[in-house]
Amino acid sequence: MWVPPEETDPVLLHAPTRKSVALFGAVQLRTGQLVTQFAPQFNALTFVRFLRQLWRHRRPDRRLVLVLDNARYHHATLLQPFLAAHRGVLSCAFLPPYSPDLNPIERVWKLARKLCTHNQYFPVLSDLVVAVGTQLTRWSRPNPILARLCGII
Repeated sequence: MWVPPEETDPVLLHAPTRKSVALFGAVQLRTGQLVTQFAPQFNALTFVRFLRQLWRHRRPDRRLVLVLDNARYHHATLLQPFLAAHRGVLSCAFLPPYSPDLNPIERVWKLARKLCTHNQYFPVLSDLVVAVGTQLTRWSRPNPILARLCGII
């Protein structure tokens, strides 16, 4: 099949590549409730802030198990006072290196990208944050979509 050449080259718009925002998240496997927090960067200080927010969302009669990769800030000494204070109820399960497919939150991030960012152009980073944030707000209540997506049965 022959296709006539174009008069001008097509222009493909793309988002800025040097700007970023950090997004922490945890999903309750039974109910599908999602807890997220945007931060300027990933570090121990922003992670402990997220842990405090996550702690407020937990059920008092249940243990809290965090599935974490081995990021440096997950092992920081800044976290030790928080982890020690909640030792009887909070525990951390660290995944082996290079195994993101074992972490349920990665499934949530993949679905969020598919629903919010695929085939979309965001001229500024704040537009992207708003689009993703809108979807995350929908998932902040218990919902069957994430419960099924992250199901371990």
